[in-house]
Formats: sequence, C-alpha cells, structure tokens
Amino acid sequence: MKKYDSQLFELVKKREIAPDIFDFTLKNGEIAKITMPGQFVHIAIPGMVLRRPISVCDVENDCIRIVFRIKGEGTRTLSQAKIGDKFDLLAPLGNGFKVEKGKTYAFVGGGIGVPPMLYSAKQADRAYAVLGFANKDAVILCDDFRAAGCETIVTTDDGSFGIHGFVTDALRDIIDKIDGVCACGPIPMLKAVAELCRENGKPCQVSLEERMGCGIGACLVCACKTKSGDGVEEYKHVCKNGPVFNAEEVVWNG
Repeated sequence: MKKYDSQLFELVKKREIAPDIFDFTLKNGEIAKITMPGQFVHIAIPGMVLRRPISVCDVENDCIRIVFRIKGEGTRTLSQAKIGDKFDLLAPLGNGFKVEKGKTYAFVGGGIGVPPMLYSAKQADRAYAVLGFANKDAVILCDDFRAAGCETIVTTDDGSFGIHGFVTDALRDIIDKIDGVCACGPIPMLKAVAELCRENGKPCQVSLEERMGCGIGACLVCACKTKSGDGVEEYKHVCKNGPVFNAEEVVWNG
C-alpha cells in the first residue's frame, strides 16, 4: 500500500448523536491498525468533486470512527448514507498528537473539535477531558470520555449544561495538575488555550482546521503561517505538516 492510496471502507454503524451531528463507524482493518490519534481521513462523497476532511474520533479493532457536523451539501449527502455503503477514503493522513507515557494531559475540545480528542485521550496514562459547547443540545461524547477513564469537565456558553463559561475557565482550574495540553476547536479557542499554557509554562499542541483541496500538501489551499524557534516565519500545510502543531509554532491572527 502506497502512502496516498485510496481505500474502501464499509459503513457498519451510524447514529445521529446531536442535531445534525453524525457518528459513523467505518470498517477497514488494514487502515485501522496504522491510524494514529489526531490524524484525519479525506472522504470521497458521491456527486461531489472534492473530498471532505474529517478527523478520526476513535479506533476500535478493525474500524475507525468519525463524527461530523452537517455544514453543506457534501456532508448532508454523507449523512444520508446507509449501513453497508462503501466509501473511498485517503487515510490515515496528517501528523497527530504526541502523548508521552507517565504524564498527565488535558485534552481540550470545542464543538466539533471534541471528537478527535477521544482517541488521543485514550493514549494517556492520566487524562482530563475539557469539553466546550454552545449549549446542552450540542453536547456530545461525554460518556465516551468518562468510559475512557478521563476526568471529564463540560462547559457551555449559555450555562445550560455543565459549567457556565469557556474551556479556558475550566482549564485554568486544573492547569497545575497537568503536564501538557492537546487541543482542537475554533481558532479563537485555540489561541486562548495556547496563551494560557504559555503563561503557565505548559507545553501545548493544537490541531488546526483549514479548508482543504487535495489533503496531501499538493494544492496549497490549507497553508497556515508558522514560525521557527529563531522567529523566522513561513507557511506550512495543515494537511501535510499538521493538522497538529506545537502551539508556539503557530502565528495567531489578531
């Protein structure tokens, strides 16, 4: 199997776990066994020209699990798939989170950035899951994180579930108990998490989301500005060099 060969996956389980948010289990044992936390798949959708990138939520036996929100025509078509349907995927793609044994991590997710934190959290010896949502109707995967052994803290913007506030409020309360942070979510959230970690001397890894064309670093659509240790700025590709970067590498806008 070459690095960017496409593979067929069979849809073996499907659930709508929140309004317009779907949980798919896709079977392909060859790919499942080499998929790492924080990586993503690039899925071909019938009738669509471009593939859609979706983060890996979990890996179990010979299956990978993806959780996605309907955002447009492509993901709406995907959500209408039936059990037994087969999909063409480029997978696994990108560089994921590096989780060291013997350390305690906080896995911070915001909205649809929550799913990729599940498989990542399963790699840690000790883990907190800090999950942020707009409201109680958007809350997903809490039971999965608890089942994985995470001390799970949920925040909502409107206070309708869990703590009324942002993930940074909850993270600040546990920052002295952890060795590092892994985060995925909206850019403003990632920027705030990165700043909190910088102030407290905690290493932070962030998973970035950008629009993608090819998924393999050839089309240049998903370029993001980064800086090296000596301050030199350059553009890297989220699909090929990421999606996970050390937070101090990222040049945050605004």
